[in-house]
This record gives sequence, structure tokens and C-alpha cells, in this order.
Amino acid sequence: MLLHRYLYSLAMHSDDLERARGAWKFRGQERPPGAVEPDPGQESVWDYPRPPAVVDDRRRIQVRLNGILIAETRAARRVLETASPPVFYLPPDALQCDCLRPESKTSFCEWKGRASYFSVCVDAHCVEHAAWTYADPFPEYAAIKGYLAFYPSLLDCYVDDQRVRAQTGGYYGGWVTDEIVGPFKGELDT
Repeated sequence: MLLHRYLYSLAMHSDDLERARGAWKFRGQERPPGAVEPDPGQESVWDYPRPPAVVDDRRRIQVRLNGILIAETRAARRVLETASPPVFYLPPDALQCDCLRPESKTSFCEWKGRASYFSVCVDAHCVEHAAWTYADPFPEYAAIKGYLAFYPSLLDCYVDDQRVRAQTGGYYGGWVTDEIVGPFKGELDT
């Protein structure tokens, strides 16, 4: 929580925000020692850029809780950021139910801005902090404004028919699929 408060305070001081944005050594132009060499059809997270890129994705994306379809779309946007598996952002019309409950929790990204969180509730079962959105992102990330992201560590997420694996660490929301190679931010020694 202290990190989130610190990052939010950075937004109030543009010099500090720029310093945070510039702190990364790797920015997609080279891979660190130990990075996995991608096979044909695979992507290395170390080739993803910084600042992050937003890329349209037309594959079928599904999110489920206890087998119940929460969201589905073929109009997702992936955010590709150096060292992290992609985060899939779904348009609001992808929701298949009235299952999101706003929370008071927020976080701050030096690239995208302030995120707001939701619990996902189906029947009597609620999963806290399971989804987030950027209601008012920095202008460079207007393409994901109001789009929803879901934690694959808390919900069942699919790209086409492949079940997504969660990125290590409770904070990150990257979607690990067979096409993505690392190592990923959040793993030991990264």
C-alpha cells in the first residue's frame, strides 16, 4: 500500500513521474541474460516496449467465476509492457452479467494513471479486487479508458480455449499463455 501511495504522489510531481518512467534499464530493445529465446509463434516479454503499447486482439477472450461466464469479447486490447505478460482489457459491453461491485481500493501506474477496483460477485460468492479499470487514464492510454481487466489468479480466464495462468505475485495481473516467454516481472531474480 505504501508503494501505491508513493506512486500516486509521483503523479503530483511531473519530475518525479518522469524519473519513475525512466528508471527501467530494459525497454524492449534488448533482452537481459537468462531471458528465454522465443520459438516461432511466441513472444518474449523482454521485447515488449516501455512505455507500454496497446494492441487490439480479436481472439475470443472469456472470464468465468465458478463456471459462470462473466465477460466475453473478440474486441480486447492487450497492454504489452517490458518484463510482464500482457494484460487483457475488455470493453464494458463484454460483461455478461451485473456482477461488478465498486470498491474503494485504487492503485497508480506511472504510465496509465489511477486504477479503480471491483469485486466480482455471482450469487452469494464475491471475489474482492478481481477486476480493475482506468476511468480517466493519462492521454496516451485513452484506448483503454473504461475497459476492464481481470486477475487470472482470482478468476478463470481464457484466450481462445486456452486457460490463462496467472503472473507471479499478487499485484500484477498479466495473462500467461503458451505463446508468452519470460522470465516475468514478479518471479524470483527479476
